[in-house]
Amino acid sequence: MLIRPGRLTLEELQAIHAGGQPLLIDPLALPDIRASAAVVQRAADGDAPVYGVNTGFGKLASTRISREQLATLQLNLIRSHSVGVGEPLAPAVVRLMLALKAASLARGHSGVRPEVIDTLLAVHNAGLVPWVPSQGSVGASGDLAPLAHMTLALLGEGEMLVDGARKPAAPALLAAGIAPLALQAKEGLALINGTEIMKAIGVATWLRAANLSRAADAIASLSIEALLGSVRPFDERLADLKGHDGHRRTAHNVRACMQGSEVLASHAGCDRVQDPYSLRCVPQVHGAFKQALEHVGSVLAAEMNSVTDNPVLFPDTDEVVSAGQFHGQPLSMVLDYLALALCTLANISERRTEQLVFFSQLNGNDRVPDSLFPDDGITLRHLPMLDRRTRAGEWLKEDVNVEQLIGAVPTPANIDRALSRLEATARERGAAVGYASALPASIERIANWAKAAEARGILLVPISAIAISPPLSEPMMNDGPA
Repeated sequence: MLIRPGRLTLEELQAIHAGGQPLLIDPLALPDIRASAAVVQRAADGDAPVYGVNTGFGKLASTRISREQLATLQLNLIRSHSVGVGEPLAPAVVRLMLALKAASLARGHSGVRPEVIDTLLAVHNAGLVPWVPSQGSVGASGDLAPLAHMTLALLGEGEMLVDGARKPAAPALLAAGIAPLALQAKEGLALINGTEIMKAIGVATWLRAANLSRAADAIASLSIEALLGSVRPFDERLADLKGHDGHRRTAHNVRACMQGSEVLASHAGCDRVQDPYSLRCVPQVHGAFKQALEHVGSVLAAEMNSVTDNPVLFPDTDEVVSAGQFHGQPLSMVLDYLALALCTLANISERRTEQLVFFSQLNGNDRVPDSLFPDDGITLRHLPMLDRRTRAGEWLKEDVNVEQLIGAVPTPANIDRALSRLEATARERGAAVGYASALPASIERIANWAKAAEARGILLVPISAIAISPPLSEPMMNDGPA
């Protein structure tokens, strides 16, 4: 796959996330990469202080570093920041990190040599996965600790995940025929001063949520059938009157799923005036989720193509500008928005499950037994009730933590106080997708629909009536050897 710096798409990142995609930087980017590296070289050879090139970092930004120690400075920067903790990130997320970092550096505003980008892609293309702990970033100043672990592996001093086990990086690089990277001026800073872990986890979360959005419409359609629901709330004319594209697309999907359904004919003569909210409000709720997903995707699309280094170089004017490109607040806010949207999708799914489990009590119809199990005294009926307790427990665990969005503890010496906490937000929102996925995909499950349909002798329309992408196979976090 050809990476075109500044023009990456979510579809391309989905392919990288899935694996098996060799990556190559667009050769048209090479002149800009070399021009920015020349700016750093001139700064390193000059007498003027330039942050990150010939000065210390953070509180030591005013300390000058001699020309002979510039490479050592970059190496020590990586070593000193490799202090992350927690379980390692999943290989799919690390693949995204490598690709996103290469794409950002290739914009030609970070001052690294082409060899740095080549090493990132060589590691990716060899199927190597740097061992990167999941905790340690504060969402500003870049994802310093996680990216330092990634970089340390490129240097041959870190570790790789090999067949699910943590192994030294140097032998893995040697076996793949990759020379360990030797850093020059500013290159260590450029490698860790960015939002790549935020972007990688955010993109992986968004991809899973997009799969969930597609599956939710089909799952809701099956529940509507099992509950003798009506397709009339999904009328295209109602979507036109509401005026929201998400509503329109959801209604279209449900109509496609229910085309040829026996329930439509059986419902025509029944005495039910209208269905419960959890059935007839699917276009409004699922549609709103789709539009939230689009907004989050648009912010991700901008961020994944952005330059998030500091300082930023402008080779055409030979300028080096210190700024705050590394701050993750845009992603932090929209991922909290995504968490709220996931909660609404999970909530309406839980309400449909309630309708399934207590069909006769709620609908005055004893053709489907409560709890979907016969009253024969032998069949245990506790499973749906346990499901309900599980639903409630997971729901409480995913109560949205507003403090994660607005709260931040200052870093040492009060140098960095306005932090986005995005890495923690992204990890929690990734967990939110897991919980939300379990509700419609597992608890509002086929067993419930099949039992209800069996009791009524109705043939359900297969899910294949609508095209749904398969769920992504890898979890957000690596749970150990597969």
